[in-house]
Amino acid sequence: MISRRNAMFATFAGLCAAAAPAIAEARKSPVAQFDTDNDGTVDLAEAKKAAGATFDRLDTDKDGTVTIKELRGRLSRKEFAASDPDHDKTLSKDEYLALVERRFKAADPDNDGTISAAEFDTPAGRALRRLLH
Repeated sequence: MISRRNAMFATFAGLCAAAAPAIAEARKSPVAQFDTDNDGTVDLAEAKKAAGATFDRLDTDKDGTVTIKELRGRLSRKEFAASDPDHDKTLSKDEYLALVERRFKAADPDNDGTISAAEFDTPAGRALRRLLH
């Protein structure tokens, strides 16, 4: 018969094993996570692709928009309001992707059209990364 302690340990071990791939993915460099063409940088198309998938995941009620609550801290209220041009208190996918594009340009100070690992480590790069995860 399995003791309660052994059952709890087995459950914990199973949860840790299941979470390991997600933890490893989160620790990957942002470039490795989003660089689908493996050129060592992230371009706007790759960023928008990641952001679109994130938007779809965050849109929990599947109404085609996200609220400040659904964004789970990715934007401050002020940033959210500035990104909501129609003031309907939601962001459509197009509004979200427009925000991603603005953040991408801010994170690309050399204007080469790509974000490097070093650029992701800047404040603007970290702000972009929050929208891609």
